[in-house]
Amino acid sequence: MHTLEQLQAGELAGATRVKLSCNLTEVPSEIFDLAETLEILDLSGNHLTSLPDAFTRLQNLRIAFFSDNDFTVFPEVLGKLPRLEMIGFKACQIGHIAEDAIPHTTRWLILTNNQIAELPASIGKCTRMQKLMLAGNKLKALPPELASCQNLELFRISANQITHLPDWLFSLPRLSWLAISGNPCNPPASTATDLPEISWQDLVLEEQLGEGASGIISRAHWQNRANSTHQVAVKVFKGEVTSDGLPEDEMQACMRAGAHPNLVQVLGKLGQHPAQKQGLVFELIPAGYRNLGGSPSFESCTRDVYAEDTVFTLEEAISISLGVASATAHLHARGISHGDLYAHNTLVDETGHPLFGDFGAATVYDQANTTLATALERLEVRAFGCLLEDLLDHLTPEAMAQERAQRLLQLKQVCMQPEVQNRPAFSFIVEQIESISKQVMPSSLN
Repeated sequence: MHTLEQLQAGELAGATRVKLSCNLTEVPSEIFDLAETLEILDLSGNHLTSLPDAFTRLQNLRIAFFSDNDFTVFPEVLGKLPRLEMIGFKACQIGHIAEDAIPHTTRWLILTNNQIAELPASIGKCTRMQKLMLAGNKLKALPPELASCQNLELFRISANQITHLPDWLFSLPRLSWLAISGNPCNPPASTATDLPEISWQDLVLEEQLGEGASGIISRAHWQNRANSTHQVAVKVFKGEVTSDGLPEDEMQACMRAGAHPNLVQVLGKLGQHPAQKQGLVFELIPAGYRNLGGSPSFESCTRDVYAEDTVFTLEEAISISLGVASATAHLHARGISHGDLYAHNTLVDETGHPLFGDFGAATVYDQANTTLATALERLEVRAFGCLLEDLLDHLTPEAMAQERAQRLLQLKQVCMQPEVQNRPAFSFIVEQIESISKQVMPSSLN
C-alpha cells in the first residue's frame, strides 16, 4: 500500500505498481506522471465516481482495480487503453456499460455485486476473454454476441435474474468453470437432507483456520448427543454475495453432497447462532493434508500455479485424479455441478489421497432436465482435464514414458477436446483411471 503523500512527493517515480486507498474522490493527477512505467494500478476502497480523460495517458497499464468505489457507470475511457487485460469493479454501483467501454484486450473482468441489467453487444469483441465474473447483478439475459468469446473458460453468473440459458453457452469450446445458481433459469432444488442441527451452544470455538469469500472457518470442540467431545471445523457464512454466488446456494450444495471418501465430510448445519448466521460443521481435516496447487495468478488467469520444484510420482497422479474424478462423479449423480474443480480446492496427504471441497461456485440442478445435466457435466469434464494436465506436467520424463502415464495423457486429451458433446461422462473417466491403476508392470514406450 502506498500513500498519497509518497505519490505527490515524487517518491513513486518509475513505479510499475501503485496501490492507493485513502478516501480518494478523484484520481490524483500525479498518477499520470508514471505513464511510462505504470502497469498495475489498484484504487480499490475509495470514493471514486469517474475516471478523467487523462487516463488514456496510461498506455502501458495492464491491470486495474477499482472495487469498492462509487462508480455507477463503467468508465468509457478504459476502452481506449491498448494493453489493459485485467479489470476489477467488484461491489460498486455500476448499472450501465456503454458500447466499446470494455477494452477488446480484456482477459479477466470482475463486475461482481453491481447493478448491471444488460451487457453491451461489443463484449463479443473481447475475443481474448478467459474469465468473466458477473455474480450478484441484475442480468436477465446474455447477449448473443458473447458467443464470440470462444476463449472463455471461467464464467460466474450466479445470483442474477437470468430466465434462459442459450444453447451457445454449452458449446463454448474452452468453458470449464461455470456457476449459474440463484437464477430463475435454475430454480432452487429441494434438498432432502437428514443432517442434524448442531447448536452453537454445543461448540467451543478455538483458533481461526481460514477465511474465504463466503465465510470464516474455525477449529472447534463439539460435545455431541452421545456426550463425547471431538474436534470439528465450523464455517460461519458472512451472508454476502461472493465472486461465485450466494452463500445459501453453497450451503445447499454442501448438504446435498452427502458422504464420499474424497469429499470433506459435512456433519451438520449450525443452529442457534447468536447473530442468526448460517453455518455448517465439518469433520476436521487430519493433519498432513496440504493444498495440491495454488490459485491462478494474474499471468495464468484461469490456471492454477505450482511451486517450481513440484514433482508428482505416477502413483500420486493416478491416486489424485481417481479420487477427484470419483468425487465429482458422485456429485453429478446427486445433481451438483461443483463449478470450481481446481487443484487449489483439493487437499492431498503424503500418500496422494485427495480431499475435494469448497462449494462456493456449486450449482444444484434438476437431474430431470437431462439436456442441462449432460451439458453441465461435460463442461466440468474439461476442468478435470485441466487438473489432469497439471498433474502430468509435473511428472518426471521417466514417469511420462510409462504406458500408464500415456494412457492418462490420452484421457486428458479426450476430456479437453473442444467438441463439448464428445467428452466422456465422469463415470467413464473413473472406469478408465481404475483400469490404469490396476495395470501392473508398466512398460516403457521407447
